[in-house]
This record gives sequence, structure tokens and C-alpha cells, in this order.
Amino acid sequence: MSVIAEDVISFSSMLKMAYNFLSGNSYLKRKKFREKKKLIGVALPFSDLPYACGAIPVFPIRMEIFEVNKYVLALGSATNIFGWKNVTSFIGFLNKLKIKQIDQTIDTIVAEIIDTINKKYNQMYELGLASGIPIDFCYGIKSLYGMHVSKGKNIDANLNFTIRCSAWNKYLESLKTIKNPVQQIWVDVPPRNVGNAFELFVDNISNAVHELEKITGITCTDNKLREHFEIRNQICSNYKTILYEISSSNFYPCNPAAFAEILSLLSISFQDFNSNVKTYLENIREMVREMKERINKGIGMDCSNMPRILITPMFGGWEPLSHEIINELGGRTIYADWDMLGFLENIEFSRSSNPIEDYARFIMNINTNYMGCDNDSLTNSYLRTAQKLKVDGLIFVQLYGCHSISNCYKLLRDKLRQLEIPSTALTFNKIGENIEQVKTRIAALIEMINSK
Repeated sequence: MSVIAEDVISFSSMLKMAYNFLSGNSYLKRKKFREKKKLIGVALPFSDLPYACGAIPVFPIRMEIFEVNKYVLALGSATNIFGWKNVTSFIGFLNKLKIKQIDQTIDTIVAEIIDTINKKYNQMYELGLASGIPIDFCYGIKSLYGMHVSKGKNIDANLNFTIRCSAWNKYLESLKTIKNPVQQIWVDVPPRNVGNAFELFVDNISNAVHELEKITGITCTDNKLREHFEIRNQICSNYKTILYEISSSNFYPCNPAAFAEILSLLSISFQDFNSNVKTYLENIREMVREMKERINKGIGMDCSNMPRILITPMFGGWEPLSHEIINELGGRTIYADWDMLGFLENIEFSRSSNPIEDYARFIMNINTNYMGCDNDSLTNSYLRTAQKLKVDGLIFVQLYGCHSISNCYKLLRDKLRQLEIPSTALTFNKIGENIEQVKTRIAALIEMINSK
């Protein structure tokens, strides 16, 4: 059995979160056709308003049917009867017996979790290109367009937040050109908080809420918004615990490559909370508890001599083999995009405040101080996270076709040099391409870190 498989299989929360992601097609069908719930397409972590309005937010790739093998299906069936904890404990027991067939089965399960999402991303990328999306868009936008071509007809509306990326906003407009387009709900985010920008933004959010209410037939009360904000804030608190308490420590609860897989799964699934925010909170709480329990018992791996490497940005597309290469070269990988972009900050609210205004302040803070209206704000947010995580090096992913973020690397590199944090850039077009270049660049970076 691979080291990664042996580690990941011991986390019932990891398996459950992954299974909930991969089984999204059947879950969403049940919600839509049996329970008559409305599905709202989202991308990036903008699922809050649909939840508060009684809808089911969905990151479009989760409507796809993944090539999940019989073992993963059997795992899901068994957990429905015995529960996740009992099933994973039993698998762990069989693992200790070192039965070859069981080892192969566990490897297969973990391989499915790791590989099938990336394969589907590439399929959606190819579909986006075949469907006529401009070739000069980045991987993330091409893949998202392919997702909408493939399954977009199954959602009831798409919730669109405009952000600093002009290509992103053009992509949102292009969704209208897809055959039989669904309703598009727009939330224009002001580039700066000047003049009456805040009041206009509050109106934009209120209008989006009204549109969602018309779709769901459910009134979005202040209390429903606050209830969701509280759940979301608890998810973010647990996410930050994993990033800043556990990933920054010198003893990991598992192999560093397995830990990187968990961070990548969190990054992907955070966008819609696997369409069930309360279950997602239960899973991430359990994940933190399991990690701390293993660390307290001394179960895991001493990583004190392994340099910390931050890879960013990954949300628009990145090479998943990177963290395996880093692990083979003696390093450990951290993914922290949503923290760097401000999405893990609390939505500050009180029982006497207007929750729509509270949400507007939260989004405007992201746009002004994290994601930024200029490269200086964006690179400063990268620096803050790199310093808080005490990283030894940074890998910047320069996406082909990205005209908003990739061009800030020179400025970021100069700032990192002042902090004596080595960095390198990886050009990225599609998963699986330029692997040798990736290996060469990462090896050079780690050699630079070790020679300091």
C-alpha cells in the first residue's frame, strides 16, 4: 500500500468529505426531483446567499458522473448501514492484517479520490475548448465553461459575482451564449469603497436575494442569514486551525503528501460546501478532532526537517503532482488560497445589525484588502499568509491566459526577496503538461532553500 493511502484511509472525515463530493450527482438529483429544491450554480466561495434563501448551491463539476469504481460505491453503501466511523475503523483493522487484496482495494479507493476529480477537470477543459470558448482564457475559466455546457441546464439559476478579473467577468457574460441558458443573477462588486459604492453594493445584494426568493418561494429572513453566517464562520475557524495550527507545526498527523491531498480537497469543496453546509461543518470539525487526536498520541510524522512550500494560486488551475514531487524531494506542501483571498475571514454580524450590510462589508473587505483592485493589495495578501504560515519557499502558478493575477509575480518576487523567502514560478496550461519542467523548477527551489 502507498504511504498516502495508508494515511488518508485512517481519516473517516476525509473519506466522507471526498465521498460527498464524488457522489454529488445522485445527491443533487434527489434534492431537485424528490425534494423539489432549487439548484443555484456558484463558483468561488459565493454560496452564502443561496443557502440563506433555501436553495442548494452547487459548484457545477459536482453534477458530473465521476468514474467511481465498485469499491467506492460499496464504501458508500456500507456507511449508510454501519456509519462512517465503523466502516473506516474496520478498513483500518483489515489494513493492519496486511492482506494483499485489501491493500490493493485501499490503494484503489484513495487513487479514485485523488485522480478522478483532476481527470474530470481536464474533460471539462477540453469540452470548453470544443464549445468555442476563447483559447486565451485560463484553465479555470475554460473548465467552468465546459461544466456549464455539460450540466448547466440542470441548475435553476447561476449566481454571478463580478471580481477584479476582466476575463472572469467576460466568462460570466459568455454563459448567456450557451444553448437554453438559465437565469443569470448578477452581483456587481464595486472596485473600491468610495462615494456611495457601499450603498449601491447593498442594493445589489438585496436584489440578488429577491431574485433567489422568487426562484425558491422562500423568504430570506435576517435570522436565516445570521444562522448561515454562524455556520460558515465555524467552518472557517476549523479550516484556519488546520492551516495555522496543524500545517504550521513540526509534527503532522499523517504523511505530508496525504496532508496536501486533504488541503486540496478542502480548497475544491469549500466553494459550495458540498451542497450541504451543516454536514460540511460536521466533517471539518471531525477532521480537526481526528488530526489533534493522532498528534496527541504521537501518530503521524516528524516534519521538522522538511521545508514548508506554499503553492498559489491553485483555484484557477494547478498541477496536482506538484505536492507529490515536493514530498519526494523532502519538502511539504501547503495550499491556502481561500485564506490569502480573504474568504476565511469571519462575516462579522450581531443581532441588531443588518445582515445584508454585514455581508456587503465582508465582500468589500475581500475585494479591497485581499483579492484587491491592484497588484499591490493582492501581493500583500500573499505575503501576509506566507509570513503567518512561516513558509520556507513559495511557488507561484502562472496560468496561461491569466491577465489579472499571473502578471503580479515580478512584484511578489521582489517583496519575497526582501523577506528572504525564495520563490519560483511554474507556467501552467493544463493538468499533466510540462511535468518535467515542474520537477526541474521545484528541485531548484528546494535546493535554494536547503542552501540558505
